Amino acid sequence: MEKEKEISQYYDKAKTVLIAEEEVKAAVKKAGEWIDGIYDGRPILLVSILKGAFVFLADLCRAVRVPCEIGFMCAKSYYSGTQSSGVVQITMDLSQDISGYHVVIVEDIIDTGRTLNDVVKLLKARKPLSLRVVTLLDKPSRRIVDFKADYSLFTIPDEFVVGYGLDCAEQYRGLPYIGVFKE
Repeated sequence: MEKEKEISQYYDKAKTVLIAEEEVKAAVKKAGEWIDGIYDGRPILLVSILKGAFVFLADLCRAVRVPCEIGFMCAKSYYSGTQSSGVVQITMDLSQDISGYHVVIVEDIIDTGRTLNDVVKLLKARKPLSLRVVTLLDKPSRRIVDFKADYSLFTIPDEFVVGYGLDCAEQYRGLPYIGVFKE
């Protein structure tokens, strides 16, 4: 009984659904079609920014029909709280040379824009054939750096969200929907 109470309290913090599972699935399918339309059979490298975008990447790579490889980077500005630290740290870099690739960065959320701005500068310097950014969520009201994704699945209000790969202190990533987190 105590365990059930703990589980209930856990989910209560993220039970306000902002974007339902079905909406996410439909939007990922459309994003895959958008990518297919741009690359028209040319192979791409999907680069996931860990950890938050791994669920989105898994679904997106199944939604595209163009040949694709995947790569991973870890860049973060959130550590254990709900506010950006303001300092972007690349904690894991790509292992491959991207100069022969059409690169699509797959991000979970663009908030202040700092993280993606730094990652894009770093990858552009490596001279990929092309570079685009696809983000699951865009929160333009929090933007500090002038940054815009090439494709955003959803624009959201200034709420701290979890689920579908997004976390709060490493929790809630497994929720199939995007929920508003209440402390």
